[in-house]
Amino acid sequence: MPPTVAVAHYPEGAGHATRMLAIADAVEDAGGRVRMAGGGAGAEFVGLNGYDAFEPTVVDFIDTYQGTAPWSALTGSLPRSLRRVADYRAWLDATEPDALVTDDMFAAMAATRADVPLYVLKHDIPGLYDDRVERAGAGFHTLFQLSAAREFFYPVVWPASDADPAEATRIPPVALGGTPPVRDGADVVVVPSHYSSLSRLADQLRRQGYDVLDVADDGWEAVPSLLPYIRGADVVVCSGYSTIMDAAVAGTPCVVHPATDEQRAVADWLERFDVSGFTVAEEPLDVLEAAVDPPEPPAFDNGVDYIARSVMTDLTDPDPYATSEDPPAGTDDPGVTAGARFRSLAAVPTLAAVCLTTVGTAVAPSRLSRRAASTTRRFRSTCLTGTRRAASALRTAWRRAADATRAAAPRARDALSGSADAVRTAGAGLVGR
Repeated sequence: MPPTVAVAHYPEGAGHATRMLAIADAVEDAGGRVRMAGGGAGAEFVGLNGYDAFEPTVVDFIDTYQGTAPWSALTGSLPRSLRRVADYRAWLDATEPDALVTDDMFAAMAATRADVPLYVLKHDIPGLYDDRVERAGAGFHTLFQLSAAREFFYPVVWPASDADPAEATRIPPVALGGTPPVRDGADVVVVPSHYSSLSRLADQLRRQGYDVLDVADDGWEAVPSLLPYIRGADVVVCSGYSTIMDAAVAGTPCVVHPATDEQRAVADWLERFDVSGFTVAEEPLDVLEAAVDPPEPPAFDNGVDYIARSVMTDLTDPDPYATSEDPPAGTDDPGVTAGARFRSLAAVPTLAAVCLTTVGTAVAPSRLSRRAASTTRRFRSTCLTGTRRAASALRTAWRRAADATRAAAPRARDALSGSADAVRTAGAGLVGR
């Protein structure tokens, strides 16, 4: 029997699903059987790619602590996190996979409780963050998953640095493949994240004459993969890291307009290392300018085949201590038991630490100062835009007045000349008398 590989994605944002779908497809191409799980914003794309996925309880820390009061992380996210780990633990017990590949820390926690070999995909390491509390939170997640995983895959577009975890395996960016480039596609592809809106920017680009594909438009129907459309575009405008990886693999210049803390941290690193192929635009006006004059195209391989090859090699390599029992046949997932959920309560201390770190992150002084700075930048940008518009209107009015004056001057000269002639004629008549 071929190895069965469970692939689970984090539920916040569709990008987590698409990157894990890339791994699922690569594992199947390498001869493995795949069971998918994750739920949340990416569930639609999992279905579009032909997978019938298990959907555990959904958590959304970004909405919880960036959109509401910080203590909601404890009152809302902690119970849901416990249920998510319990759901994953029950699913793993029922399906008995040979390994789990995931970018979801809750699935990783469940794998350690279910004794399932674990492989992790993660890019948001501690060194990505300047804020101490955010760095501590990322450090907790990273240390736990480094210690629990057989291999920790680190998909990045920036060069190696001292901040890279020593035990991590650096790989190229991971992207969900598709058909060849859409040659008659849009000039600009606009891909907002689950937590950002770029529709006004898309409208402004259209007014400037660009053919724009905005995947948030009401008329846009979701497709299994955006990579063909990104390959066929001249430039892509986005917020999230998954689209950054798509652009890197597609070789399409990318303008990054970050919205969340993690996205801003990624943007900071793109600027810090001056990564070729990417421009960071904090303000809408910067996005418009960068889209007009995009950077040089990036050039990266797709790291997904490396992951599939590494996992499948581990699972198919003869193990003298392995049992000869094959996994049960069939494609339907067995039921999830209440007992498995109960056993997952052992994760409570870990999850409490995660939520406390989240609350600390939400009220950290540096975050508050960043929010104030962001508000100030937006206010300054608004004022600058208004000033530019007023100055432009004034210049236009001045030019029109000058043009009118220049146009009227000949007529005035003719009128004055006619008046002078009339005066001279009248004077001559008086003298003649």
